[in-house]
Amino acid sequence: MTDQVVDTGGARVPAPAATDDEFLGRTRELKELRADIERAGLDTIAGRKAPRARVLLIAGRPGSGRSALAAELVRRVAADYPDGVLRARLTEPDGTPVPLERAARDLLTALRLPTPAGAAEDDLTHALRTALAGRRMLLLLDDAPGADHVDALLPDNSDCLAVAVSGGPLTGISDVRPCTLGGLDTKSGVELLARYTGSVRVTVDPRSAEALAEVCQGQPAALTLAGGWLATHPQVTVSDLAKRLHADPEDVTALARVFRFVHDDLPAQTSRTLRLLSLAPAGLVDPHTASALAGCSVDTARTALDELVRLGMLRPLSTSLPQYEVPGCLHPLIRGLAETQERAGELQLARARMLERTVRLLQSCRAITETDNPQAREKLQALPRELRFPTPRAAADWLRIRRPALLAAARAAVADGELDTLARRLMSQLVKAMAAHFGTQAAAPDLYGIHRLVLDVAERRHLPREQAAALLNLADLDAQTGRTQDALVRYRSALTAGRSANDPYATGRAMESVGGAYQELGDYDRAADWFGRALAERLARDERAEAARLYGRIAGAHTYAGRYGEALRAWRAAVSGHRKNGDVAAQARALSELARVQEYAGRPAESLRTCQEAVEWARRAEDTRLQAALQLRLADTLERLGDSTAASLHRSAAERMLGEEPLDQDSSPEQGDNACEIRSGSGED
Repeated sequence: MTDQVVDTGGARVPAPAATDDEFLGRTRELKELRADIERAGLDTIAGRKAPRARVLLIAGRPGSGRSALAAELVRRVAADYPDGVLRARLTEPDGTPVPLERAARDLLTALRLPTPAGAAEDDLTHALRTALAGRRMLLLLDDAPGADHVDALLPDNSDCLAVAVSGGPLTGISDVRPCTLGGLDTKSGVELLARYTGSVRVTVDPRSAEALAEVCQGQPAALTLAGGWLATHPQVTVSDLAKRLHADPEDVTALARVFRFVHDDLPAQTSRTLRLLSLAPAGLVDPHTASALAGCSVDTARTALDELVRLGMLRPLSTSLPQYEVPGCLHPLIRGLAETQERAGELQLARARMLERTVRLLQSCRAITETDNPQAREKLQALPRELRFPTPRAAADWLRIRRPALLAAARAAVADGELDTLARRLMSQLVKAMAAHFGTQAAAPDLYGIHRLVLDVAERRHLPREQAAALLNLADLDAQTGRTQDALVRYRSALTAGRSANDPYATGRAMESVGGAYQELGDYDRAADWFGRALAERLARDERAEAARLYGRIAGAHTYAGRYGEALRAWRAAVSGHRKNGDVAAQARALSELARVQEYAGRPAESLRTCQEAVEWARRAEDTRLQAALQLRLADTLERLGDSTAASLHRSAAERMLGEEPLDQDSSPEQGDNACEIRSGSGED
């Protein structure tokens, strides 16, 4: 299995390749780590089989090269773990720990295992440990905030190995010996500088290069910034830079000193863009994000991003679209400058511009899938050219690549609390775009999180209509994943919110869904009662089509309870309602169910006549599958009545209709799928 990487957004992409020539120094540390893998653990010494995976800890300050060392170690030992490598970053760029639920979900996704929407943290971490129980895999857990995060993800399998990267010890996890990093040795530090400046500038003045490496305290991140700056200033000698950095105050870290020097030397527009990148969701930046944050054109933003990449202040990512990452070690430094050099109002305005741009991109992303909709085409053409996608495939690729940043933007907007209108629009468009490109089932885990954010805003802003919509959507997803009791509680809360908002749609929908939950729980009396309440609402508003459908749901509840007389009356009401509405297909399906219940009630002759009538209506509706299902039901009824010849003819007719297509004879034509309904709380599009 090839080495795979999972980031906190769940994207599965090849891990960056490396060679021995590309990795500098750390020979002693690598040797110690390799030896630590081989040494016997405490359990082995005691004659016991180790109950869990071994943990190797690489500890060091941000910028010390700890993640690079971990990646190099993983590369060198990956061949010993044939089931592959899983990678996860456990801390956001701003220092916030990634919720364990999200980290476990991303790792399960990388293993191509199901991750039910709304599943609890304990269930997901247990599923991950179970999945790894029979595998020999290598886990790289980067930026671990503490022992709890590592312990929850640790496989109960001694054949696996976990390499954890953290700023300090993992107290609480047994048999862990940290490999603590300092700076690079002088030779490696000078070689790292030479990679940026070229060998000539180092060769002609080796003492100055060593002095510069010493000023940078051997920290790879500081050396990278210094080397990047020298590469963009070919007229400056290594000695000049070393002297300038020596003159700076020494009460800050080497990385902070070099970063401040490089930042202050940037052009005004580029330095401001850099400071505002501290607002980029999940530390992920593309030209549109930078353009919106800085309030400049996309071309100007591209130029600034390219310059920051050359200086080592941004890392380009290996994606089909231009995307960059703010290094985690630089994020607090950039944020600190933004807070001191930018007014609070300017930062808020930059956030608003970024959210507005994201909303418009999501509108464009969804609209391109609706090419048969004149209104969607008109809205698409009204957008500026740079906000339009050339093809639906390009839009889907953008949505997939930017997914972690988009979800992070929604979380940040809701947490901000002062941009709720934009946050609501963003979440509405994000739900629609994901449903259009990925489908509601595939996107359900992400949609569940978005609906929870919608609910948070609705409760905070006292918006009962949106609160009801979010509760209905969450309850639907709960019901789909088997959490029927949780769904029932949310459906009842949605009913309360819908009544408070005087929203007839939400009220009727919630009543019906409460009935559906009770039916799923086997309480058919309550199910029929709630379906009846929903029916009364529909009849009061003269919604005849919905009323006819609800008669069918009432009949289904009575059928499950074995009350065939009441079920027959309800199905006849449903047939009558569909006939009055002119819905031929629905009438045929209702007649089919009526025939089924008549058969259950021991009335085969009536069932035969009703089924023959249903066949005729199905033929008029041109519903081939329903006709075939009814032909099979006719065959079964005739078989029970003793007419095997006629039964054989009907089975043959069904086979001719379907060809080789299989048919589930137990399926109920009247039952619809309960796909998650995506309902926006905002009327804006």
